[in-house]
Amino acid sequence: MTARLRQAWESRSPPERAVLAVLGLIVGAVLYAWLMQTAARAGVQLRASVTTLRAQAARLDQQALEYGRLRAAPPATASPTDLRTLVQGRVGEAGLARTLVRLDAPDADQVVVVFGAVAFADWLKWIAGLKSQRVRLDACRIEALSTPGLVSVTATLVRAKAQ
Repeated sequence: MTARLRQAWESRSPPERAVLAVLGLIVGAVLYAWLMQTAARAGVQLRASVTTLRAQAARLDQQALEYGRLRAAPPATASPTDLRTLVQGRVGEAGLARTLVRLDAPDADQVVVVFGAVAFADWLKWIAGLKSQRVRLDACRIEALSTPGLVSVTATLVRAKAQ
């Protein structure tokens, strides 16, 4: 193959060789410029994606630490008292007793609570506190009252099943 190329090159006249050499240099320069421009564009895109990936890696590390902390925490134990007594006590502890309209217990693992006019933030805090006692919200109806921040709540609470 090299012999054939050498023969083709030597069969050309010196002006043709000069034109071919100049054309080769021009094609090489254009190809080099195009490759450099493509590499520069790819470098910019890669720097942007590296920043994003570093942020995601930091978030994953943080979540892994939180996951490990939660796995190491002792499991929450259900209260040995019946659910009605437990919910009644939590209402009193949270200072929501004055807003409690009704507390019914259709069975040992289900309670229906009705609050007349309770602050929505206090309600959310109270429900979040029940999670530590393995009590979950099964059904809920929340209606906004005319006073900003106050709501009327009817909720069914059930004891969470052990997994």
